[in-house]
Amino acid sequence: MQTKIYTLSPEDTQHPFLDEAAYILKHGGLVAFPTETVYGLGGSATDSQAAQKIYAAKGRPSDNPLIIHVADPEDASIYAHVNETYQKLAEAFMPGPLTVILPKRDIIPETVTGGLDTVAVRCPSHPLARALIRRAGIAIAAPSANLSGSPSPTSGDHVIRDLSGRIDAIIDGGSSEIGLESTIIKLDGSHATLLRPGAITVDALRCVCEEVTVSPAIKASLAEGERPLSPGMKYKHYAPSSPLVLIDGDENAVLAFFKQAQENESCAILCYREEVSALRNENLIDIGERENLSEQAHNLFSALRQTESMDVRIIYAHLPPEDGLGLALYNRLIRAAAHTVRRV
Repeated sequence: MQTKIYTLSPEDTQHPFLDEAAYILKHGGLVAFPTETVYGLGGSATDSQAAQKIYAAKGRPSDNPLIIHVADPEDASIYAHVNETYQKLAEAFMPGPLTVILPKRDIIPETVTGGLDTVAVRCPSHPLARALIRRAGIAIAAPSANLSGSPSPTSGDHVIRDLSGRIDAIIDGGSSEIGLESTIIKLDGSHATLLRPGAITVDALRCVCEEVTVSPAIKASLAEGERPLSPGMKYKHYAPSSPLVLIDGDENAVLAFFKQAQENESCAILCYREEVSALRNENLIDIGERENLSEQAHNLFSALRQTESMDVRIIYAHLPPEDGLGLALYNRLIRAAAHTVRRV
């Protein structure tokens, strides 16, 4: 398959390329597109065969649910049964990096939902994403636009490397603003369960929802036979090609470990900016300032992909904190490391 590459800026919402991409979607094809979180691999949310093409292109298990993307928050009612809590969340956080799981309507095939009777709905804030959805005239089912299990794509180049020749078109809209996938919650009346942390934090959700429960699966693996309720819960995700180990300990102990590892091992290190001058500039990646979790989130997947060009046997990184945006970083890294943590 020859993949078309459309290079656009976020302001190019009237460009004819979007009409071409929308035509592909309406006729059962696949288009990768930018969002404010990461790039999505899109197909018609009402087309069962398009969903199957998405799974095949990514090499993704078909029981891993897809998120559907709508142009406006109120469009969710076409595809799902919304309630008052959804309306409050939409007013507070949409368009934006929040996905809400609701009971699905019959218009959404079970191939999109991984066999579940619920559907995950999101309204992205990226102008190109919303313009594409409007032109297509349908919701777009879209997981991250990468090969299954590898780090999520935060640039058009990442998508081209993973999916060129496997899908119909790629819209290259530059670098993603946030860099981590959306927050996912499941609603049961006014009660929300956090299934995947993201830029919308637990504290922010609790300002809107009467009750928010954090799923144990955010920090741990699902039990054998347990069904995933949202993307990213069941399978090893975000993993670079070399094994990743997370290092837990106080600042001095972790820095001392990194120094020793550079002396004795073939390793790459994802370090804080404050540590760069103390370490040897060899297979070293600056993930951002220690206290700047937004910067670390923006850089994380790009850093993991950067290690793939390094001839190393192992990768070391800090174990993130478990509160605020740190919980989202923890969730992604603990999966990328297959829950491998070393305490020093």
